[in-house]
Amino acid sequence: MYKILCCLPAVLFLLNACTPKQEINADASKEEWTNLFNGKDFDGWDIKIAGYNLNDNIHNTFTVKDSMIVVDYSGYDKFTTEFGHMYYKTPYTYYKVRLQYQFYGEQLQGGPGYARLNSGIMLHSQAAATLGKDQSFPVSLEMQFLASDSANKVHTGNLCTPGTLVSMNGKPADLHCIDSHSPYYYENDWINAEADVYGDSVIHHIVNGDTVLTYEKPVIAGDFVNHDFNFTSGGFAADSVKWIEQKDKPLTTGYFALQAESHPIRFRKIELLNLEGCMDKKALNYKSYYIKADNTTCRYK
Repeated sequence: MYKILCCLPAVLFLLNACTPKQEINADASKEEWTNLFNGKDFDGWDIKIAGYNLNDNIHNTFTVKDSMIVVDYSGYDKFTTEFGHMYYKTPYTYYKVRLQYQFYGEQLQGGPGYARLNSGIMLHSQAAATLGKDQSFPVSLEMQFLASDSANKVHTGNLCTPGTLVSMNGKPADLHCIDSHSPYYYENDWINAEADVYGDSVIHHIVNGDTVLTYEKPVIAGDFVNHDFNFTSGGFAADSVKWIEQKDKPLTTGYFALQAESHPIRFRKIELLNLEGCMDKKALNYKSYYIKADNTTCRYK
């Protein structure tokens, strides 16, 4: 009996050594999406409408109804230059953002013809507080949303480039708006839209699970749209020089924004997955899906 008891510690040690160690972070592959909208108010968001001061939400252009963010023009008599955007408070570099949108109602009188059944989300945008008072659109990458009707068939998930330039297939793409190859979707349809943004390398536009457009290497452009619609005419005022001087600078990071462009639209289920974070496998908050390391965020106990 004594010999058997003496051997037990050695046996237990060997068994322990041969047993696979439990993964430190068992949920490392579980995606942690952040809900950007609380369903009640605009906490964490800034509103900027051309011609008005920061967070002057004129005529309640942006409102909350039934746990959705709604672009509502019922308080307007006529649209003039009130292009509006609503910006989430935090900038991101590597991320995925997804939401659902639905066009409804009729375009506000006075809205430009191209803006009927037209809206979108802005990626890698300048901060709301940096826009000039009369600036119509932020320097950004717009994932453009369009809806078809019986007379006009259009794609959605397109790209428009206010103050920016991208490359496709290794060559600069100098069109202001680039068409996707999405199916046709119609007003009143709820559409799932997602953008996968990888810094200044590659960006994918995804509609209802289908990647409809891919581009790379976004940079700041020399003009806002073109020589006729430049930074000055875009309402940048004294900031025009600053942006012109940054021509060809890589667009590596920025803010996410919802657009109001004269046609009513609803947004819901707005979520973001940060792809930048702790990549030390020993840390409690390590995630296997991160593609950009920020080990200053690592937690060990």
